[in-house]
Amino acid sequence: MGNTFYNEILTDHNLHPMHKHELQGATCEQEGINPTCGDDLVLKLRIEDGVIKDGSFTGSGCAISQASADIMMELIIGRRPKEALHLGELFVRMIRGEGTEEELEELEEAGALQDVSHMPARVKCAVLGWHTLEKMLMNLKSESLN
Repeated sequence: MGNTFYNEILTDHNLHPMHKHELQGATCEQEGINPTCGDDLVLKLRIEDGVIKDGSFTGSGCAISQASADIMMELIIGRRPKEALHLGELFVRMIRGEGTEEELEELEEAGALQDVSHMPARVKCAVLGWHTLEKMLMNLKSESLN
């Protein structure tokens, strides 16, 4: 029954993504490409007063990459970039099969992608949005230091 529930979460986020659209007023943007399968997405965030106020993604790809990006946006909107990076680290640990139960709980619906760790060919699909987010936020961090 648990796998059915997780499959429903992934299917819903793939077929009815809440955050797949253009974002007006974005303050940062980053493209991510998975050259092995052709998944391509562009993340956009609107960060104000040190908080991710809104976010979206556009692009195309498999169900896993699209659902993962949508779930990620749902999880990071309303958080500080540092918190979003922390969640990204937890997500990658989970995908590697290294996450703890407490970390899985912190990831909320993103935990639905836990079984991807058993499908090596799909890992890059699941982490595409998260790696793109990390690159974007690390670029912002280095820009603010200059």
